[in-house]
Amino acid sequence: MIKVTRLLHCTVLVNDLSQAIEFYEGLLGFTVEPSRPELGYPGRWYCLGEQQIHLMELADPEKLKAIQVDKPEHAGRDRHIAVEVDSLEKLAKLLECSGINFTMSRSGRQALFCRDPDGNGLEFIQAS
Repeated sequence: MIKVTRLLHCTVLVNDLSQAIEFYEGLLGFTVEPSRPELGYPGRWYCLGEQQIHLMELADPEKLKAIQVDKPEHAGRDRHIAVEVDSLEKLAKLLECSGINFTMSRSGRQALFCRDPDGNGLEFIQAS
């Protein structure tokens, strides 16, 4: 049996990379990882500490197959990525000012959930 030692990156499919860049860089302030090679499709990598999020502008396989996926309003009940932030209060104000819907954790934890422009779920957890 192998031993998994850490998560390196996760990948998020997007339909419009420029719109995703506005959200992840412009709104959330993610830092670009410049080492992304040319992969034959548009994309962007972001550093989050030692881990990364990779955006890939590729067709969503579910949409290609015309599969209707009804996403729950609360992104915590869907596939999502969780990241730590210094202030949920600041993030909530930023999202409100940008017209982005969000919900707070239903477990009572200090966490906020929202979706990016493509409907990908994001969880933000208050740093201790």
